[in-house]
Amino acid sequence: MSEFQKARKTYYHLRCKKTAESLEANGFDAVVAKDSVDAQKKIMNLINSDDEVGVPGSATIRELGLVEKLKDKGNRVIEHWGADSDKMRKLRLGQINSDVLLTSSNALSLDGRLVNIDGTGNRVAAMMYGPDRAIIAVGANKIADDLEEAHARVKRVAAPINAIRLNTDSPCADTGYCVDCDADSTICRATVILDKKPGGIDSTVVLVPEELGY
Repeated sequence: MSEFQKARKTYYHLRCKKTAESLEANGFDAVVAKDSVDAQKKIMNLINSDDEVGVPGSATIRELGLVEKLKDKGNRVIEHWGADSDKMRKLRLGQINSDVLLTSSNALSLDGRLVNIDGTGNRVAAMMYGPDRAIIAVGANKIADDLEEAHARVKRVAAPINAIRLNTDSPCADTGYCVDCDADSTICRATVILDKKPGGIDSTVVLVPEELGY
């Protein structure tokens, strides 16, 4: 590891450690992984082989290779990526009713608040109520200094990249930046801030001192 990589790794680790302390103070369980490989192992250890696992749209979870790992372990994984439109609603409801929700967050602040924007609302709904447990994996690139910066990150970074990934015809997919549009295809329809751990679900946030997801 070069001195440049080491400095970046240390910086990310320090931010993850501070955020984890804040998350714990807000009622969440928080884990700081050493790297992506360690994060994968920690998350797999949190999931029983007979758990039904709901996985909404999340680049982070797929970058960590968790869908394949869970299927190899024998878990039933409920995901809607690539599914026919007539099956979408059933699969999304299945995620909400799963034993474990496995997802990420668009942003979180150093004081331990999670910020998410959804187009459909199934992911943010399941993060608050439905599954017995939620496991939320987050790369250090998503940690913002405060709530205002976290919300700005979602609008300026996460939303445009996801709009591009989903091949929408919303303006940010063409420009690369948010214009606070009112397009029919906008994916910015529901903004949810988790100031504290929701009362109806056990939640664990796994922080990774690397860049993951959008």
